[in-house]
Amino acid sequence: MKKAITLLFLSTLAAPALADECALVIEGNDAMQYNLKEMSVPATCKEVTVTLNHTGKMPVTAMGHNWALATTADYQAVATAGMSAGADNNYLPKDDPRVLAHTKLVGGGESTSVTFKTDGLAGKDLTFFCSFPGHFAMMKGTFKVG
Repeated sequence: MKKAITLLFLSTLAAPALADECALVIEGNDAMQYNLKEMSVPATCKEVTVTLNHTGKMPVTAMGHNWALATTADYQAVATAGMSAGADNNYLPKDDPRVLAHTKLVGGGESTSVTFKTDGLAGKDLTFFCSFPGHFAMMKGTFKVG
């Protein structure tokens, strides 16, 4: 009986951990830096939620950040094209299939999230980045599914 109770207790501890592995949090600051260079989720995640917390104090118009995902081969072209797309489009080309997921732009003290499906992303070479003009070269990292 004692063993069964212990197993039951341990299984309740493990359940929230399984749910959380498909939810990631990243921070961006006023020094144009993310706190992570790599993000990953297991292949068992059918969808992922990424939350971006802007830990700085500057407004979105001066130091806005977002989180965008593209293949590594496409990310620079997407970010460059986004500069002419403007702030209303989160500095991302509108309806561009190369943009696999993205959040809106946020300023200091704000947060935003995006939830997206992982179908077809396992094993791909993916890059996350901030598409605010001038940020994408410094604010980027590797994203892995699987």
